[in-house]
Order: sequence, then structure tokens, then C-alpha cells
Amino acid sequence: MTPDWTEDQPIYRQLKDKVVSAIMEGSLREGEALPSVRNVAVDMQINPITASKAYQELVMDGLVEKKRGLGMFVIEGARSKLMEAERDRFLNEEWPRVVETIRRLGLDTKELLKNSTTN
Repeated sequence: MTPDWTEDQPIYRQLKDKVVSAIMEGSLREGEALPSVRNVAVDMQINPITASKAYQELVMDGLVEKKRGLGMFVIEGARSKLMEAERDRFLNEEWPRVVETIRRLGLDTKELLKNSTTN
């Protein structure tokens, strides 16, 4: 993870999103420990309270658990939970817009599928 922050969201939310992406991509595996709040704060050049807030949101979302004295760990099933939520979001939010764009542009679905396999 890199400390490349944007102005459009609070940093704790961006950090949370980075951890979620790492879980979905498999670079943070189920059962694996997250870096400590202190290490994240130093590495990402942020306040430890900001890192802690991001981690707490991950706990509240049921993706991470805190093991007293050991740290934070990715919960079993976190990746599949995230993948299912992302699929639902795509099908309910993005896909209808894509379909509307295809319709509006008069694109042929066979041509689109052919182009998608050659690129």
C-alpha cells in the first residue's frame, strides 16, 4: 500500500478501501494479520488515530477481527463477502448504465463480445 491520498474522501476511508482492495486481490489473505496501527501510521505518513479509525470500520463491517494482544486479522470468508458485495454493486449500479450506453450508441452485442475477447 502506498500513501497516495486524494482530496475527495477522508484518509481513513481511503485506507479502509486500500485494505479492502488488498483482501479482494489476495495480497491480504484470510487469517493473515494486518500491519499494526503504528506501522501503518508511519508507513502511510498518517496519524495513528486515522489508521485506527479505518481498522475499526473494517471490524464493524465484519471483515477484520481484533485478537487481544495479537493485533487485527482478516476474518475467514472476508474475501467472498467482499466479492459478493462487489458483484451485487456492479450488477445493480454499473451494469444498467453500461446497458443504457450500449443501447444509446446502437452497439451490437455480438460485436462487443468479439471485441472484448480480442483486446
